[in-house]
Amino acid sequence: MAQRSELMDKIVALSKRRGFILPGSEIYGGLANAWDFGPLGVELKNNIKLSWWKRFVQLREDMVGLDAAIIMNPEVWVASGHVGHFHDPLVEDKVTHERYRLDHLLEEQGVDISGMSFEEMANKLKELNLKSPAGNPLTEPKQFNMMFKTHLGPVADEKSVVYLRPETAQAIFADFKQIIDTSRKRPPFGVAQIGKAFRNEITPGNFIFRTREFEQMEIEYFIPEPKKDEQWQEYFEQWVSEVRGWSKDDLGLNLENVVEHEIPEEERAHYSKRTIDFEYKFPFGQKELYGLAYRTDYDLRSHEKHSGVNMKYKDPVTNEEYWPHVIEPSFGVERSVLAVLVSSYCETEDKRIVMKFPAKLAPYKAAVFPLLANKPELVEKAKLVFNSLKPHFMVSWDDRGNIGKRYASQDEAGTPFCITIDFDTIKDDTVTVRDRDTATQVRVRIDKLIDYISERIK
Repeated sequence: MAQRSELMDKIVALSKRRGFILPGSEIYGGLANAWDFGPLGVELKNNIKLSWWKRFVQLREDMVGLDAAIIMNPEVWVASGHVGHFHDPLVEDKVTHERYRLDHLLEEQGVDISGMSFEEMANKLKELNLKSPAGNPLTEPKQFNMMFKTHLGPVADEKSVVYLRPETAQAIFADFKQIIDTSRKRPPFGVAQIGKAFRNEITPGNFIFRTREFEQMEIEYFIPEPKKDEQWQEYFEQWVSEVRGWSKDDLGLNLENVVEHEIPEEERAHYSKRTIDFEYKFPFGQKELYGLAYRTDYDLRSHEKHSGVNMKYKDPVTNEEYWPHVIEPSFGVERSVLAVLVSSYCETEDKRIVMKFPAKLAPYKAAVFPLLANKPELVEKAKLVFNSLKPHFMVSWDDRGNIGKRYASQDEAGTPFCITIDFDTIKDDTVTVRDRDTATQVRVRIDKLIDYISERIK
């Protein structure tokens, strides 16, 4: 455990030092568990999102996209069950007034909370005479709704209450009829969305693993009304395979570190008939990375009931009307970034850090060096190479210190290829390309560089 904690400390330190992830509002003392993605981090994050969009939208004929508003009519959250069900058990230290998740406190005491009701957790609190982490008595537990409230318009009263969305899924259901009408898609088909969500977590933490503001990559995959269980299970297993493929092929994760946890009925969300959590072995423990749920037709039925609008799909061939059922794969952006940081972190024998990102995810695909920064002819040639690559890749320019220090700096940034312009380049238009993972060096013609890099990124 100490080694795992040390690894996490190293990743956090590297993230801040190299500009992957920075503490938010730091000049004002920061804000608890608020993180900003710096120059390298935003590129890594964007590359993950672009890769996800390409795999699940661009390369599929059965998928369309959506980018919905964050603030929606509050009735959406009544219909979805979030107003009535989106709660965590909360207790408060009577002395410090710090608040804690009761389920987390019980887990820390070795209590198996699987399937426990709120009342059972409250009884267990009394039975154990549980104290706060500061050693003080705790209040009776209360149900705490995790949605952020705000007000729409100039008057802050109950009539103007709206919520920052706690998930991206509900906009897809609310827009279902309009998407059907405009896209002409027929089940089975999916709607994908990448966007911000907000949850007023009581105890966020573990770096960017659990934050109050986060980004989701979600799909609602609409399937024909199943006539028997085998039909929805077939679609579900297809998405199990897709999540595995994304984790391995796109993120480069070792599937031995990805554990598929079947959620028992008593622990599933109220809308779910089957849920699998894809958990990752983070340095701080095995925690949920992605979720896959069979939501049945709960959402469209519920929105039809609350809105009075017919949310059924009408088959243009058979004229049959039904509520499509839904398979929902849900991917966290920040958790994807964290898993990639953990899986890519390497230390050499001489304690140098090398971030072995999959090449297509690396913030910079190449770095360009003039061998000597004080030789105008080398700098000029290096600038020509740099500018020729920029339209095709994110490229870094580095002329600080000696070549060894530049290699070390780019290894920490995870740059797959370092390109050095030397005196031979002036003679024959070839450059030295050094590979991050093998440290091998080859000579490549300048006019072949784009193809050389492109092939290896693929």
